[in-house]
Amino acid sequence: MKRDRSNRLLTFIFFGLLGILWSIDGFGQISKTREELERQKAEIQAKLREFDVILRQTTATKRETIGSLNAITRQFQAQNRLVNTLDREVKVLDTEIRETESKINQLELDLKELKAEYSRMIYNTSKLNRNLSIVAFVFSSANFNQLYMRLKYLKQYADSRKQQAEQIETITAQLAEERVQLDARKADKVTILAEAQEERKKLEALRKEQQVIVNSLTKKERTIRSQITATKKQQQQLEAMIREAIEEEIRLAEAAAAKANSTATKSPDSSMPMTPEVAALSSSFAGNRGRLPWPVETGFITQTYGDHPHPTLRGITVPSDGINIRTQPNSTVRTVFDGVVAKVASMPGYGETVLIKHGEYYTLYSKLSSTSVKSGQTVKAKDVIGKVATNSDGEAEIHFQTWKGLQKMDPASWISSR
Repeated sequence: MKRDRSNRLLTFIFFGLLGILWSIDGFGQISKTREELERQKAEIQAKLREFDVILRQTTATKRETIGSLNAITRQFQAQNRLVNTLDREVKVLDTEIRETESKINQLELDLKELKAEYSRMIYNTSKLNRNLSIVAFVFSSANFNQLYMRLKYLKQYADSRKQQAEQIETITAQLAEERVQLDARKADKVTILAEAQEERKKLEALRKEQQVIVNSLTKKERTIRSQITATKKQQQQLEAMIREAIEEEIRLAEAAAAKANSTATKSPDSSMPMTPEVAALSSSFAGNRGRLPWPVETGFITQTYGDHPHPTLRGITVPSDGINIRTQPNSTVRTVFDGVVAKVASMPGYGETVLIKHGEYYTLYSKLSSTSVKSGQTVKAKDVIGKVATNSDGEAEIHFQTWKGLQKMDPASWISSR
């Protein structure tokens, strides 16, 4: 009977420890989730600080323009992501708190059972001592084999008591640690809830500011429609310049390839024949997709690539062959990869413009106030090619495009994420 009880106790201890290990592993997974949320939160907060720095440098008299609406919209989206991240973090903490409380309850039950079993063993030992001393119990054996079995039993009994005492100490310490962790998680939850409340106030303020601009712009429909027409014409002129420049580069490459000793070749998916050196540059550019540096050190995208519904006029679509990046006034503009300057021009609505060739790929940098390169010049990644222009509304914004031959591409898929 006593041996069965001892075996049950050891089984109980084993599965209790196994449950603790499983619980620890579960918390490890939750911890990873919290770490990821903390990282996301830090990244979004860094973006919002960048928004604040750039937008504060806009002229003191804020004008209600499409540019300011785009900037506020991007800021609102980032602020909303921060609030959502904080909400997710609170949910993770709620899960941690429930799991910790469940773990504490289980440990308390385990500890209660261990203490009860330990008390029973102490009581049984005291009864044995009252009836017969340990020495008398051993030496009253009928034969040597019984003597050996009694000694072995006493050792197992003593070992079980020792294991129980150690396990009681272990679980007691574990309980204390879990209670500290529970208090810490509850404190974290209070802090994050307060933080989320403050961020929601900021989000609401941005929403109201956004609505004020929308209401103002809605009243200027005729002016905005006129601006859209002018902008589309300027886009067409810019595209025509790009295509003409790229077509000229293709013609020059084909002429060079036609020479007797040319080493240029043309792959099936290529727009032009390329020497091994140019092909290597083109391949290297393609291999860095999603990792290219931004054309400005700081900034945020206010206009993405493709066709978009106008923010205030229903039924109006606004096309974009590239992306617009809002940055700080007088920021330097830099090339995103090694290449050769294919064209430097001044374009209506886009100011100074630089087109750079990277093998069969091209990058375009527009809305510059000045340039510091010339056609045919070799450039390296992050070389300064000019300065961003600041418009009459105090907005410093660069227009950036990427092309493969005569095919437009989404620039956001080429530069690194922020």
